[in-house]
Amino acid sequence: MSDLGARAGALLGPRHRAYVVALVTPAAAEVDAVGTGDLGVHADVELGSVSKGVTGLLWRDALARGELAEGTVLGEHLDVPEQLAGTRLSALATHSAGLPRLAGVDVLRRSWELWREGRNPYREDLAGLLAQLDGVKVARRPRPAYSNLGFELLGHAVAAAAGMPYADLVAARIAVPLGLTDTYVATSVEDLRPGAVAARDRRGREVEAWTGEAVGPAGGVRSSATDLAVLLGAMLDRTVAGADALDPVAPFAGRMRIGAGWLTGDLLRRTVTWHNGGTGGFRSFVGIDRDHGVGVALVSASTRSVDGAAARLLAEAGDRP
Repeated sequence: MSDLGARAGALLGPRHRAYVVALVTPAAAEVDAVGTGDLGVHADVELGSVSKGVTGLLWRDALARGELAEGTVLGEHLDVPEQLAGTRLSALATHSAGLPRLAGVDVLRRSWELWREGRNPYREDLAGLLAQLDGVKVARRPRPAYSNLGFELLGHAVAAAAGMPYADLVAARIAVPLGLTDTYVATSVEDLRPGAVAARDRRGREVEAWTGEAVGPAGGVRSSATDLAVLLGAMLDRTVAGADALDPVAPFAGRMRIGAGWLTGDLLRRTVTWHNGGTGGFRSFVGIDRDHGVGVALVSASTRSVDGAAARLLAEAGDRP
């Protein structure tokens, strides 16, 4: 275990038994993976809602390519009901479209299955997601409201405009250009690679991985410590596709502002651009402090938060001379 892994472990506490961490500073990039077996820093983990940040990058990249425009609406690229057809993709990217957090009539049942049995609640394909939309209501006076559904639809609309599935879009425009060999979207359990770390709940029980075509843009991206370090570096130097997704353009919650998926606000007296995530068996945080040129990614195979530990690592890195 490296000094970085040991420090992350001390901040996380003993109940986090398997985690990956990446730290990028102007001087170097460091990575570690604790409890992931022989696969180490190439073991892939679930990023959860950090995937929304990836989708934000892809949305802004599609704008730069001319595949989409700021005024593009959902109905131009996805077969959605009338009440959703006029929803602007730009509003989805800032959680301001007035969509509910989730779609479907069996949310309670799936939530119960997740808690009781560790089942993946997001297991449908894109067709299954679209079939759930008939009863979805759009708020008449939308306020910023976090929506998994909104980012699912945003990502699949961006992918449709590019003429490929979302998983292929992540590979073509994020993973391959940056050389991210461990970053991918698993649309089924069969897609999981040998390096996939098992998801575990708060009790340490192994639970189902969150795979599925529909959830990909909102919570289905997987990555490793090695790849996350590269991604952080590309975010800091703005060589990642769609880098202006990181720039805040609208108010969100409290004093936070939002770009395309990415939040910006004060963490431990520093201005940080970040996203966190949670699945049935992982918690994640990816953030950069652009003023100090540092970035941190921390993902644990647990349902216990990693946000505080990640923020502390980021602050400590920024304090280094």
